[in-house]
Amino acid sequence: MKNAKEVRISLFLTLVHVCYAQADYAPHFFDNGPSSGNGNMALFSLSEDTPAGTQIYVLNGTDPENDPVRFGMAFEKGSKEFFKVEPKSGNVTLVEELDREKQDEIEVLVSITDGRNKVEEKVRVFVTDANDERPEFQNLPFVVDVPEDAEPGSSIYRVSAVDRDIGSGGSVTYYLQVNPMNKFAIDGHSGVLRIKAGEALDYETTRTFFVTVAAKDGGGKYNGRYQVMTSSATVTINVMDTQDTPPTFIGTPYFGYVYEVSVPGSEIFTVYAKDGDQTNPNPIYYSIVSGNDDVFSINSTSGCVTLLTYPVNLKKELFELRIKASELGEGGELMDSAVTTLAIRVEDLNNHPPTFYGENGPQSKFELTMYEHPTEGEILRGLKITVNDSDQGANAKFNLRLVGPSRVLRVVPQTVLNEAQVTVIVENSAAIDYEKHQFLTFKLLAVEIDTLERFSATADIIIHLLDTNDNTPKFSSDFYIARIPENSPGGSNVVAVTATDPDSGLWGEVKYSIHGSGADLFIIHSTSGIIYTQPWATLDAELRSKYNFYVKAEDIEGKYSLAEVFVTVLDLNDHPPEFHENFVEKTMVIGAPVKIEAIDEDAEEPNNVIEYSIMKADPDNIFDINGDTGEIKLKPYIKSMDIVQNITKQKECTWSLVVQARDRGSPSFSTTTVVKIDITEATQLKGPMAAFLMQSRDNPLKALGVVAGIIGTMVVVTVLISTAMFMRNTKSNRIVPARRVIRRRPKDRRPWTFNMPFKRWGNPSDKFLIEDPSGNGDNMNENNNVRRPPPPPPCAPSALLPPPTKPKPGEWQREVPTISGAVASKTAKKSCRKKESEVSSALVSELKMRLEQKMMESNQGYY
Repeated sequence: MKNAKEVRISLFLTLVHVCYAQADYAPHFFDNGPSSGNGNMALFSLSEDTPAGTQIYVLNGTDPENDPVRFGMAFEKGSKEFFKVEPKSGNVTLVEELDREKQDEIEVLVSITDGRNKVEEKVRVFVTDANDERPEFQNLPFVVDVPEDAEPGSSIYRVSAVDRDIGSGGSVTYYLQVNPMNKFAIDGHSGVLRIKAGEALDYETTRTFFVTVAAKDGGGKYNGRYQVMTSSATVTINVMDTQDTPPTFIGTPYFGYVYEVSVPGSEIFTVYAKDGDQTNPNPIYYSIVSGNDDVFSINSTSGCVTLLTYPVNLKKELFELRIKASELGEGGELMDSAVTTLAIRVEDLNNHPPTFYGENGPQSKFELTMYEHPTEGEILRGLKITVNDSDQGANAKFNLRLVGPSRVLRVVPQTVLNEAQVTVIVENSAAIDYEKHQFLTFKLLAVEIDTLERFSATADIIIHLLDTNDNTPKFSSDFYIARIPENSPGGSNVVAVTATDPDSGLWGEVKYSIHGSGADLFIIHSTSGIIYTQPWATLDAELRSKYNFYVKAEDIEGKYSLAEVFVTVLDLNDHPPEFHENFVEKTMVIGAPVKIEAIDEDAEEPNNVIEYSIMKADPDNIFDINGDTGEIKLKPYIKSMDIVQNITKQKECTWSLVVQARDRGSPSFSTTTVVKIDITEATQLKGPMAAFLMQSRDNPLKALGVVAGIIGTMVVVTVLISTAMFMRNTKSNRIVPARRVIRRRPKDRRPWTFNMPFKRWGNPSDKFLIEDPSGNGDNMNENNNVRRPPPPPPCAPSALLPPPTKPKPGEWQREVPTISGAVASKTAKKSCRKKESEVSSALVSELKMRLEQKMMESNQGYY
């Protein structure tokens, strides 16, 4: 019971499975026919010129259950896979190039599947033709042998070409490429090659023809364009010879000669002829047709013409023989023939070459001795030469030529018939030079002109030259440059000059001499050319460093040449630098340098180039010096007198330093000097005048010009004022009474003089004191500390100058103030300047007062 129940369950499951299986249907392709671009590719056709990579078809199908389908493509094992399909879309792409001529159909296994069921179909794809093949000629190369007597219009060959395309692209037609010399034609359909009508072949004219045959197809499309394919081949046509051409003489025209030494049987000339048909030539038979006169004969086989008698028996000088050449047939019969002419001339034999003769017979060497540089056009009469050729007529005609140095001599005559006297003429006198060649060698050449033998003869001409004094001594250089140190002793060697005279003997000896204003200190050896300084000469580069003079080279007959000599005296470092004084005093304004200068009397650098340096300074490390210019200046940090006074405790701002001047010569010399420097501070100027002075500091001439202009302006203004005052006084005199009272001056009054108004005090700070002119100290008052003296007589004041005194070393020198009261001292301190200003004001006040008294006294004389 249990087993029956299991069987029923099993049958039920089987039934369910069968039902379910019957409900799942397989997919299938659409069959849209061969003209459609989608479906199952059955009977699909594709042109062979389709490019690889082109989509050519779409596989199309469906599944009854509308399940998605995928496509596949397979090829037989070992075959090329031309197509590839995209599984989802079914797009088929060409992946390999097609060639119908190799494979015209392709079997493909296409498949469609829904994932459970797969359907495969085997289809054929046909490859259609495109016009991609050229016609190909068969049985190449084309070589044809045609006899030259072939009839015009006859067929000689058939060419064949095959085109593997089908349809119109596979049809072939023929034609010949255009050639004006072409003697052939071709049938366009069959390819049969023929000789053109009216044309004939000739082996003797053209033995080979090269004919180009072209084959073209009927045309067709390729890659979308219509094209016609062509190819070509060359047909070689060899023309075969036949017996149709007469013999031909080779080497015409013919000329022969009979000479005076000829004998009967002598060969005069050999003619030669050959059959025009060279492939199978016939033998030639020779015979004399006319012009023989029984004095010549010819060999019928070789064509050799011989003499039958002696030349003396010949009655004519020219014979013209007509000679016939005939072909011999196989039976000995005479066939085609040709005739030519042989001209035979009876001539003298050229058996004597030209010969040179001297005074004693035949001679091949002629010698002559003469002086160099003869006159151009002169005949060398010492050469007696005769030339002769014993032959007759053209055989005795020859040319004369002189072979040797070009254009030196020429020979006359240049063309000779039988015999002539040879004349040699000078053409280039300068080339006949003893110094270049002591002898000249020429060859006299005689060569026949119109003969075959071209006999010739030569003779040597040797000319021995004698020297003359035709050259001037010549220096090796147009100028000589010499250098000599300035300390060289007298008799020192300066330079050697050299002159040569190529003449021989005494004419070639040279003597030297020296000339010119610069030659006083020099002498020259007359034979060696060595220039020395005079024994007493002293050369000093500082006095004169350049000398130039001339040297003269002269031969025994007075021919001479000159050269210039330049002598430079080399400077030596024999002078040390020198300062103008061993002790120099300078006043330095703070901020401005002072300059010292030394002079080195040496003439050249570096001997006279001076370098300055500070050897010692007190105090130290205060000054800097410019080594090239000698300018001394304070260190940059010293900018005022306060800093100076902080450095030294001395009241007098005077410092000393030792400066060395050293030259750059070798050995180097130096000298020193003591420089005493007063340091002061520049007065601070303001306004446009100060600006102008600062601008004119580096151009003193400009400042001097401005000062001169100001002075001139002041003079003009003074003249104008004086003129105006004079005119006013003149008008005043016309108004007042003309009567005046004139008082006489007292005789016992002491003249008004100025004593030295300053007295040196012991204290340096109180430099000046005003002294009473009367000698009484009581004249001082409270106003100006000066008592007014009685009015002096009207006389010009005279300033008393201090007696000149020689300053002691190290003493502080001050300038004496002038009558204006200005103090010229530049070394006072600030406190000193204040007192000097008060003294100056007092002096000016005193002078002003005295001038007013003088004017009052003068005015009292008018009344």
